[in-house]
Amino acid sequence: MSDDVSYELLGFDNVLLPVGDLGEALAFYERAGFPVAFRLDEAGIALLSVGKETPGVLLQLDGELRHRPPVWASPRVWLEVRDARAAAVALASVGIQPLDAPFPVATGWTVEIADPWGNVIGLTDYCKRPELGRQR
Repeated sequence: MSDDVSYELLGFDNVLLPVGDLGEALAFYERAGFPVAFRLDEAGIALLSVGKETPGVLLQLDGELRHRPPVWASPRVWLEVRDARAAAVALASVGIQPLDAPFPVATGWTVEIADPWGNVIGLTDYCKRPELGRQR
């Protein structure tokens, strides 16, 4: 196996999250503040917008998950927000309880939520290291 790579990673495309019910998933994520870019019921997918970027969080219907969370561990996907502590308050105000209180990280603060299928979304800010965050 060669150590040389013949391609360059340019950035993220979509992050795919398996869900057991597309309508229920969209209701959860819309309540959490995620705008829906599109929904294709016939394909069992919906794309949630993330900022001004074209890629997003792609919800993908998985029939095996209709009535239970997956048996495998879900990856954590963290998305940048301006203020994670304010996001935690906003989420709680619409009935979405964070997994834990906002916690400090090297760049600022993070709060995590989980959808009904155990997919974990972290909302993180760069208040301690604004030079590393997206330009405002």
